[in-house]
Amino acid sequence: MKKKFAKVLAVNVLVASQLLLAACSSDSEKASGEATKYDPESHVDVNWTAILHTASPPTDVVLKKIEEATNATINFNWVPDASKDERITAALASGELSDIVSLTMLTNSSVRQSLKSGMFWDVSEYLDDYENLKLISEEIRTAASIDGKLYGVPFQKDLARSGLILRKDWLDNLGLKAPTTLDELYEVARAFTEDDPDGNGKDDTVGFGDRSELRYGSFKTLSSYFGTPNGWAVDESGKFIPEFETQAYKDTMNYSRKLFENGYIAKDFAVTAKTDQQQKFAQGKTGIYTGMVDIKNLKVMAEGIQDEMELIPVNKIAGPDGEHHIWSENSGVGGLMAFPKSEVKNEAELKRLLQFINDLIDKEVFMLMTGGIEGTHYELDENGAFTVLDNALWQKDTQPFSSSRPSEITHNLIDADPSKQLANELIKENAEFAVLNPTVPLDSATANERGTELEKIIIDATFKYIMGEIDEKAFDAEVKKWKESGGDDMAKEYEEAYKKSQK
Repeated sequence: MKKKFAKVLAVNVLVASQLLLAACSSDSEKASGEATKYDPESHVDVNWTAILHTASPPTDVVLKKIEEATNATINFNWVPDASKDERITAALASGELSDIVSLTMLTNSSVRQSLKSGMFWDVSEYLDDYENLKLISEEIRTAASIDGKLYGVPFQKDLARSGLILRKDWLDNLGLKAPTTLDELYEVARAFTEDDPDGNGKDDTVGFGDRSELRYGSFKTLSSYFGTPNGWAVDESGKFIPEFETQAYKDTMNYSRKLFENGYIAKDFAVTAKTDQQQKFAQGKTGIYTGMVDIKNLKVMAEGIQDEMELIPVNKIAGPDGEHHIWSENSGVGGLMAFPKSEVKNEAELKRLLQFINDLIDKEVFMLMTGGIEGTHYELDENGAFTVLDNALWQKDTQPFSSSRPSEITHNLIDADPSKQLANELIKENAEFAVLNPTVPLDSATANERGTELEKIIIDATFKYIMGEIDEKAFDAEVKKWKESGGDDMAKEYEEAYKKSQK
């Protein structure tokens, strides 16, 4: 009897334990949103903080088609590119975020701190579950990671997109050829300023149009032509040397200063936004633009103003060593589409949003975000070449979406515009001599905490030197200030992280 009672008791305890475990499991699944039970085909509401590179947000015409293709209702919170640092930093500090946040400034210290704080989901283990996301290369995943964690889906871009766009019609008017060396480029800038390239008899043109950014203005590209390392150099012992302590960087400053002193670069470049730089080029005020990727946008902006404008992309300017170099923007990573845990509450929600991002990479949606609606905004000829039918309509309905495409490299699009197609081909060619930033996959506590603040010291000093407000001695003093304020600590931390990565 006692044995029978003990056996019944044991069974009851076992059943009770299993019920308790089931309850706990159920509670756990509820807490995680029943993570394993999500429907990739279900409708999803998406709030997305995205960067706007155009003057105005898009209409709903193409947006509705994107929503239909992805089974989603999408609410874009557009942040103008010119104010993205302030707006995104403020949003991170306040915690007022959306389901998806486009973080394109991965070197920004506030962004890196937020990513490392655990504010966003680590998506490393999920990407291979999706048809398009699993194709993201290991190189891009590594470059977009921090301490081995991937806090969002990387924007996939070409390895190096920089280069020059020049007014070909101005070159022809002056009997000049496209430059192939820094000296030839300087002569073109001079001629575009002094020799009346548009033939209107007025002194109203400048060689270089530029803007208030070292990185995406002319300076970074010119710097790479001079052979400056991309961000940092690493010597044989593993020591990290910042780019601005190299002679090539100073040579670039002197080249840019000479351009500025002679008026061959726009005098107001230090306070000019990207859109204003583009407008000046489209209006025929400047003749050299940095950024081959923008060649078609510039032609569109010039319609009705300079319909005769001819452009040529240039990607090879030989440096003092006779070689070609071009800097790589974050090793092909354009930022992250990050998912805040405050908004994306559980794994089920995360998986559905990842499916949404995956669907955006499908050819159908890629074409919507690139060209718009076939037959309305664009057409494909018998060879599959792409032509915009109505540029004004395309700008209004479609163009703003292009910067939010998760991948610019998954699908190849042949452009019917020969200059744009040439630019696309030259961007691909850039990969052969692209200069990578060795710190992209590394982490530095100082860079995370004060990197943006420290960077501003050098940016300000470089601008002041170019404009003749300080001399080399004063510039060196600012470099010393940078080192003492945390720059030396940053270098040591990168060295340590680099050595660990080599083991």
